[in-house]
Amino acid sequence: MSNFNDCIILFGGSSEERLVSVASAQNLSIALPEATLWFWSKTDKIYEVSHEELSKHKNAFMDGFNPDSKAKFSSLESSLESMKDKLIIIGLHGTEGEDGKLQAIFEAHQIKYTGSDSKASHLAFDKRATKRLAQTNGLSVVTDFALNDFQETEINELQAFFKTHEKIVLKPLANGSSVGLFIVSSKDELSQAIATIKGKGIIPYMAEPFIAGREITVGVWQKNYHKTIALPCSEVRVLQGGQFDYQGKYLGKGIQELTPAPLTGDESKACQELALKLHFMIGCKGYSRTDMILSDKGPVILEINTLPGLTKASFIPQQLLAIKTDLRAFFSAQILLK
Repeated sequence: MSNFNDCIILFGGSSEERLVSVASAQNLSIALPEATLWFWSKTDKIYEVSHEELSKHKNAFMDGFNPDSKAKFSSLESSLESMKDKLIIIGLHGTEGEDGKLQAIFEAHQIKYTGSDSKASHLAFDKRATKRLAQTNGLSVVTDFALNDFQETEINELQAFFKTHEKIVLKPLANGSSVGLFIVSSKDELSQAIATIKGKGIIPYMAEPFIAGREITVGVWQKNYHKTIALPCSEVRVLQGGQFDYQGKYLGKGIQELTPAPLTGDESKACQELALKLHFMIGCKGYSRTDMILSDKGPVILEINTLPGLTKASFIPQQLLAIKTDLRAFFSAQILLK
């Protein structure tokens, strides 16, 4: 693999994070103009789109992308043969990209791709499994409570969990971009959250106590076979009345992001070391990003992302800028790893 001419940026998908994927692809398209762009639609069709067409798409975080051209392939499966001898830059987020199934397909067909392998991706996508492994290895994690069916027994247990902690966070067991996130501080808010989750269709959730502290996220970048570094820390500050959900994360509503985070040297070192430890513990490759709470007792793990957002608003690009580098240099390193 010699240059970006031999790369395909695969983006889209059918997960709840497909809009973020399109925004990431727009940013990648600017950084890697030689790469081919393949859009994976909700109907499984693959479209080859031009950089110009992708760049003209507006409001990517809110409006779906619909290519003008006819589909190049009727399904992902039918496109696999054409992916051989290429490097797939996975610009997907959410289920299709991060749960390890796509990576397993590529591995079975000997297709090269960026990021972590199927085993690490599958483990990292399960937030509870990640935390159990981290806890077993002596890392600080937030305790949690699992919800699988939201029937009466579970709801009663959840209400008891809420009474114990007074303020809790409800989030999907396997999802990202703060989709489906609820911060609950009253009985009415808890009832409303339960009703909303059940109304959208039951998926596994987890409840965590709300941990007081500063919300920090740290990217990890494997620069070559011998050197993996932690990028500068970023801090998320929720403004009064705001919430770090999808609206806050990508539309800038009610939140403030600070990169590098205004931390002491010791605080930065502790957060970066935690991100590196979890990256290696999970078995990640290429890059990752770990979210944590910096409490008065030190950083506490929330989750790790194996395919973090790469939009203009995302943390990895912010952190690369802080060390005076960019996505092109970032992915040049990924190419050399393949």
